[in-house]
Amino acid sequence: MLGTDKSRGYCLEMICADFLAGVNLDNGNPEILLHSIRQFFKFLPGEQRQELLTQVNQRLHESASGQTCTLAFGS
Repeated sequence: MLGTDKSRGYCLEMICADFLAGVNLDNGNPEILLHSIRQFFKFLPGEQRQELLTQVNQRLHESASGQTCTLAFGS
């Protein structure tokens, strides 16, 4: 496969974002989106699972306190 790890990661990120956006449009059913996220989570290596959980947990705490936060993967 051509390209750097960073460019391949970006392409994969865009493909996943497009897929999830399409899933979310499927009759607006959030359960389908949640199911997809759970399935993707299973395939993450342990370190990336922990990173995702940490960022989601941080986002939850910031949302509860009225702050805004965005998830940034691969930073």
